[in-house]
Amino acid sequence: MNEQQDKKIVNRDVLKWVIVGLAGFIMVCLVLGVGVWIGAEKAKFSYRWAENYNKNFGGPRAGFMTDLRRFPAGDFIEGHGTFGEIIKINSDLVVKGQGDVEKIIVVSSETVIQKGRGAIKKEELKVGDNIVVIGSPNESGQIEAKLIRVLPNPPPSQLQP
Repeated sequence: MNEQQDKKIVNRDVLKWVIVGLAGFIMVCLVLGVGVWIGAEKAKFSYRWAENYNKNFGGPRAGFMTDLRRFPAGDFIEGHGTFGEIIKINSDLVVKGQGDVEKIIVVSSETVIQKGRGAIKKEELKVGDNIVVIGSPNESGQIEAKLIRVLPNPPPSQLQP
C-alpha cells in the first residue's frame, strides 16, 4: 500500500468517527429537548391545577383568603362534600347546606374529624356546629364522610344582617 491509500483509510476512519460523534450529539440533544419539553408541560399543568384548585375542589371561586367575614361564601361546590350547620345528630349527621338543603352525612370508624389542630370524636360534635365535609356520595344520596372539619363559629359582629 502506498501512502496515499493509507491517508484515505485514515481520513475515512476520522470521518466515520466525526459522523458517529455528531449523530450521538444530536441524539443527546433530542433526548434532553424532549425531557425539557415534558418538564415544561408538567410544570404548566401543575401551575394551572394550583390556580384552579379552589374552583375544582369546592372552595370559594375567589380563593380562601378573600373576605372571610362573608362565610359561607355561597360558591362552594358540593359534589363530594358539603358545608353547613349541623341540625341533627343520630347515627348519622344532618347538615343544613347551601340553599337550606339538608344533607345526610354518614360517619364511619374511618372518618377523620378535626377541630382546630386536633382530632375529636363524633360524640364531641354538637347541633349548631359549622362543618365542612369531604367524602363520597352513596346510592342513597348520602355523603359517606372521609373528613369532617369543624369550623369556628364567627363572632356575632361578623354575622350577616
